Amino acid sequence: MMQFYQKRDFGQFISDTFAFFKEHGKNYFKNYLLINGILLIVMVIIFVVGYRELFSQMMGSNTSGQKYYYEAYFQENSAMLILVSTVVFILFLAVTMVSYSYPILYMKRLAETGNKNIKADDILSDLKNNIGRFLKLFLGLFFIVTPLAIMVFGLSFILMIVIIGFFLLILVGPTLMNVVNFLMFDYFNTKKGFFESLSYAVRAQFSYKNGREKSPFWKYWGSTIVMYFIIQVVASIFTMIPMLIIFGGMMTVPQGGELQQNPFEGPMGIFIFILYGVSLVFSFLMINVIFVNSGLQYYDSRTDLHRNIDLSEIDTIGKNEN
Repeated sequence: MMQFYQKRDFGQFISDTFAFFKEHGKNYFKNYLLINGILLIVMVIIFVVGYRELFSQMMGSNTSGQKYYYEAYFQENSAMLILVSTVVFILFLAVTMVSYSYPILYMKRLAETGNKNIKADDILSDLKNNIGRFLKLFLGLFFIVTPLAIMVFGLSFILMIVIIGFFLLILVGPTLMNVVNFLMFDYFNTKKGFFESLSYAVRAQFSYKNGREKSPFWKYWGSTIVMYFIIQVVASIFTMIPMLIIFGGMMTVPQGGELQQNPFEGPMGIFIFILYGVSLVFSFLMINVIFVNSGLQYYDSRTDLHRNIDLSEIDTIGKNEN
């Protein structure tokens, strides 16, 4: 079985992330879909049905002299659009809560118990027990971390004028992602408060707790950016196809000289939104890869527990031999 609390180098973060899913992927995603599947399906259905009509009207408006057609449509259907947006937003928050906390609680239970046959009820129980802490974490992320992140990214964009901002963005993006992920892992794996876990998440990017070992910054940063690049390349398959279809439909001019019909109408429109729905589901599934990778980084940073785990394993071996 994979050992979680141990030192890893850059290559091991990548290889062990895939090794984790090779060893635990079936049980992991089975429970994930049992817990989160219905919410994902409902969100995609509402997205496809609710927003298809909106985009269809948007693309088909202001044609044939109907200058204010879209504005009139929005005014007449504003209540429905607000309702759909509200429901999608609530579902998105629910799916996000489960998607972000699930890999953390799954890895925590696996690291603590060693039980490979984790049940959905086990994770649901952990989710219920931590719902209060998650709400506090969400408020902290929304009102504290997000404004700070916007300021840092804003400064980086401003500095792009003098070239250095481009390199800052490449450094800051993965680092901020790591800080947020470390914050969540530390918050759920310990009894610390939000600010204490946030402080640890920032410090852990640059030095180990004992302060005597080489900074882990570059291996954390490199591992995150490589995994993110891999995910984006795979995810682009789902997003580029509908985009090419849309632009192809918009740019094609038939013999009559008029532009093609709205690409969001008819069977093609349904196909495009279903494809985007699948892309949305796939994105949530791929979040798990980033979190597992971040989890391995977090366990690498917890050098205070490495020796305890090693001694525990040695003690277990000694008992087995006796």
